[in-house]
Amino acid sequence: MDETKQQLTDNETRKHIMRVRDFLSEAIVDLVIRVAKHDKSKLEEPEASVFAEFTPKLKGVTYGSDQYNEYLQGMGVALGHHYAVNPHHPEHWGNGVDGMTLIDLLEMICDWAAATERHENGDIVVSIAKNTERFGLSPQLAQILLNTVTTMKIGKRKGE
Repeated sequence: MDETKQQLTDNETRKHIMRVRDFLSEAIVDLVIRVAKHDKSKLEEPEASVFAEFTPKLKGVTYGSDQYNEYLQGMGVALGHHYAVNPHHPEHWGNGVDGMTLIDLLEMICDWAAATERHENGDIVVSIAKNTERFGLSPQLAQILLNTVTTMKIGKRKGE
């Protein structure tokens, strides 16, 4: 290849690299904002008092069990508010997970992983399986979530 073609190709590649860096930087800014804001609504009313009552109860039951779901129902308006102001929850969106962005999904799986650490029998693999059914996740998305927790080494697994 002659030198001029190589220079043109290199310039185009550099422009492409810079655009990808720009886009990834925008994603990083969004993530930094989410790091600062994650679940802060739980610390204020109408959520704070309800979460203070129910968090210890939820800790003592198996995720997805009938008792767990009864507790969620008992949280009523506070839980509805929580979902309404936190887009990392599928319930935030009229069309569930299909309304979410990749950034929402990343915060969601980090939230699920951290939640497994609250429960004696927490297991991120089980949580992903239960939530796949609960939210109608595609097998492909469920596998991506499993790949993510494995690569990031997050979430408790049985026996840990």
